Formats: sequence, structure tokens, C-alpha cells
Amino acid sequence: MDEVLREFVTEALDSVESVDRELVRFEQEPTNAATLANIFRLVHTVKGTCGFLDLPRLEALSHAAESLIGQFRDGAVVTSDAVTLILQAIDRIKLILRHLEQVQTEPDGDDRDLIAALSEQPAT
Repeated sequence: MDEVLREFVTEALDSVESVDRELVRFEQEPTNAATLANIFRLVHTVKGTCGFLDLPRLEALSHAAESLIGQFRDGAVVTSDAVTLILQAIDRIKLILRHLEQVQTEPDGDDRDLIAALSEQPAT
């Protein structure tokens, strides 16, 4: 595996594991700005590196999750449905990362269903 890709996969897997824990905390304390900032930063880092490494599927999915998280930062009401969707996105990101770890390419498929669901969350 390319060394840069290997490092990215290792760091991204660590990041998404942290996001899982942070999201649980955030759902319990939706006004915790520090937790929200940490979640945003971790997902943003994954998304940003995907563009550099030409990983369009992973980039699109992480971008959709980041956008919804960004709405929370901008004051949108946090709902359990929205947090559940972000957790689903993180789970799918993990699947893609595990595939990358094994075969050095993104798996076939798309994430339009989940991306659409993330995008449809109201920004209230």
C-alpha cells in the first residue's frame, strides 16, 4: 500500500472511532460547543484529505456529514434523527476505510441514499 494512503487510513480510522464517542457525548449534551467543534474538525480532516488522495466516494460522504455538523455549529437544532444519520455515515466511512486498508481502492457502490438523507435534515 502506498505509504501516504496507509497513513491516511490509519489516522482516519482513529478519527472516526473518536467521532463515534464524541457523537454519543454530543447527543447527551447538544449545546457542548467544544464537543461539536471536535467532531467537525475530525470529519473535516477526513474530507479534506480525500480530495488530495482522489477518494471521491469517501469525500462525498464525509462532505455530507460535515455539512450537517456545520449546520449544528451555525445554530440548527440537534435532533436524535440527525445524530443517528451522522452515526450511519461514520459507520459507512469505516467500511470504506477498511476496504481501502485491504485493497487500496474504494469499494464499488455509492452513498446517494445516505447523502440525500443527510442533506435533507432541516436547518432550523
